[in-house]
Amino acid sequence: MAKDNTGTPTIKAVETSHAVIKVLQELGQATVTEVSTHTDVSKGGVFKHLKTLQESGFVVREDNEYRLGLRFLDIGGQLRYTHPGSQIIKDKMQELAEETNETSIYTVLDDTRTTTLFRETGSRGVSTRTRIGKRLYPHETAAGKTILSQLSEEEVERIIDDVGLPAVTKNTITDRAEFLDELHVVREQGYAFNLGESVEGLIAMAVPLVPDGEVLGACSVTGPYHRMKGDPVNEDISETLLSFVNELELNIAHS
Repeated sequence: MAKDNTGTPTIKAVETSHAVIKVLQELGQATVTEVSTHTDVSKGGVFKHLKTLQESGFVVREDNEYRLGLRFLDIGGQLRYTHPGSQIIKDKMQELAEETNETSIYTVLDDTRTTTLFRETGSRGVSTRTRIGKRLYPHETAAGKTILSQLSEEEVERIIDDVGLPAVTKNTITDRAEFLDELHVVREQGYAFNLGESVEGLIAMAVPLVPDGEVLGACSVTGPYHRMKGDPVNEDISETLLSFVNELELNIAHS
């Protein structure tokens, strides 16, 4: 029987299925032999896991290769719309993208990672690492910082202990004391910045969504440095984002 990092027993077969799914996610599609090579699980064992996942609709077989099935999309879509105020948030993110002409993103914290629930692109919006469902380290994004700023110090320490503060770009804050100091500033001012800490050349500003005294997520606007630069972010975008989040909180609180 396997154990997690706290010593709690886990189910080895489930861990193997997760490893198989992860390989298919990374490779797109693969044969039994390829999955076996990447997971260090026997071909017979891999085949049994793939067959079981196929029966449940989580894996699809095409000739001699396997890929992930759209059953995951069904589950993900359902989860997205069970989030409080999801339709209101989606609509406001679209409005925000149109108002700023940049990319607007709504992010939540899922255990120790941030996850993108909604992403809308304005007329000048640029490509980013984020897509619906994308999981990132909280410390590398403006949204992650502003969400962490609303948590207790004990919870923040637990997350940092679990995932660390790995460098994503040369601008990522990797020193614990420096990062905690930044969270203090974010908590005081009510918003956070990402100055090329996730993708070099891109700047983001994020504001926490706290409709009833408990943080739900964060709304952010992302754009290239030459358009978002300022002190340090264009004041018009700052004012627009703060105004949108305030209105969104009121709509969710009274919905």
